[in-house]
Amino acid sequence: MSGLDKNRFRNQTICFRASYEERRTIEERMKIIGIPKGRFYLDSALKSKIIISVGKFESDKLSLEIRRLRRALEDAGTDDNDLYAALMDCRVLFEQMISVLESNYDNPAHRARDEPEEK
Repeated sequence: MSGLDKNRFRNQTICFRASYEERRTIEERMKIIGIPKGRFYLDSALKSKIIISVGKFESDKLSLEIRRLRRALEDAGTDDNDLYAALMDCRVLFEQMISVLESNYDNPAHRARDEPEEK
């Protein structure tokens, strides 16, 4: 099967587990929208709004990812491929964080909370 993916633009596979009911619901939503499965999953993952949750679990996950990127940059050393991969991971993470922060700032509820009160 790997030979089939050799020259494809989208050559990475992502999978996840769902219950029978979840899968049935997802497939029904795809039928209603009328788009192929791949497009549905890509649009759902890449175009959905991200909301940063505040809590220990979410904060720990973000700090672990930042530590992983720091270690990858430290370990990259002189290998250009490792360094490039680590830099690309950093770039994507920061692009997503900036996008989320900007969209949260555009939300009036968040802006009112973050701006100082006028007297």
